[in-house]
Amino acid sequence: MLSIIVLLTSFIIAYCLTIPTISLAKKLRLVTDKKIRFHPAHTHEGIIPRGGGLPIYFSILITSFIFLPINKIIFGILLSSGLLIIVGLLDDYYDLSPYLRFITNLLISALVIGFGLGIPYLSNPFGGIIKLDQWQIVINFFGKHSILVVADILAIVWLSWIMNMVNWSKGVDGQLPGFVAITAFFLGILAQRFTAHDISVQSVALLSFIVSGAFLGFLPFNFYPQKIMPGYGGGALAGFLLGILSILSFGKLGTAVLILSIPMIDAFYTILRRLKNKKSPFRADWGHFHHRLLEIGWGRRRIAVFYWLVALILGISSLFLKGNEKLIAFITVAVLLLVFIIIIEKMKKQKLNTTIESRI
Repeated sequence: MLSIIVLLTSFIIAYCLTIPTISLAKKLRLVTDKKIRFHPAHTHEGIIPRGGGLPIYFSILITSFIFLPINKIIFGILLSSGLLIIVGLLDDYYDLSPYLRFITNLLISALVIGFGLGIPYLSNPFGGIIKLDQWQIVINFFGKHSILVVADILAIVWLSWIMNMVNWSKGVDGQLPGFVAITAFFLGILAQRFTAHDISVQSVALLSFIVSGAFLGFLPFNFYPQKIMPGYGGGALAGFLLGILSILSFGKLGTAVLILSIPMIDAFYTILRRLKNKKSPFRADWGHFHHRLLEIGWGRRRIAVFYWLVALILGISSLFLKGNEKLIAFITVAVLLLVFIIIIEKMKKQKLNTTIESRI
């Protein structure tokens, strides 16, 4: 019952705060206008307010203060998330360099890990665990502190990766808040099975439902035709929080990877494609999976719902699958997606050939 109350509270706060955010973004010129600045990955038309991460963050902040005991880890998460939103708002206004954004990703990830978040071990999909806490460095600075070198570096890499990966999958109206809300919801359910940080099982689950509710509250304003965009802050915050939630319940990294299979595989493919074309993997372009679906005639609503349904199906599957079964499921999705991309490429070529023949 408490989980439902928490989710609804977060939903209502995000919904109510998004309305004035739209007006504020317009007044402050936090907008995307193709006539003023071109972005190769954008699919929208007209002038759309940015800064959607702001109401989402304040919803999470307010609901957390109401329902969660604020210990060191929770405080670190809220503080780091706030800094990420500030970077997002600056990017919404100034279009920061992607390299600068990546550096801030690393620094903010390191900051939250400094508050006690880390990955001391991983669940082995074939059984047992993989320990990452063997190499420790002890420092005495305002008390005794231990740095788990491998565990902390892996956590920084994981958070930075999932921030960018999830942020890349916000190109279509309603796409991101829908699958993020679904992913956070299932992580909340699974968090109740096992946790190993200095934070209670209930706190991890409630934080998951808070995140889910906040993105659901933002969704009505982002669904086609969108009235506000998540912006870099909203996209990066989504990945940051999903990465944190997967870490808070050890063994759930695999669950997050499974539910986010399409964004994850799309990100891998995007990086390889850009490197193959001798382009920076940090530079945005037209070529993500949702762009390809647009090219074959899919509407924005259909694409968004497709992402939601896949996340929902994989989320339900994660409740029943074990480690090695999740790995098999992920590989299966990867193969199906690859086949889908090949089919799309053939459809594009056929469409192009038909257009050329009609002109001759």
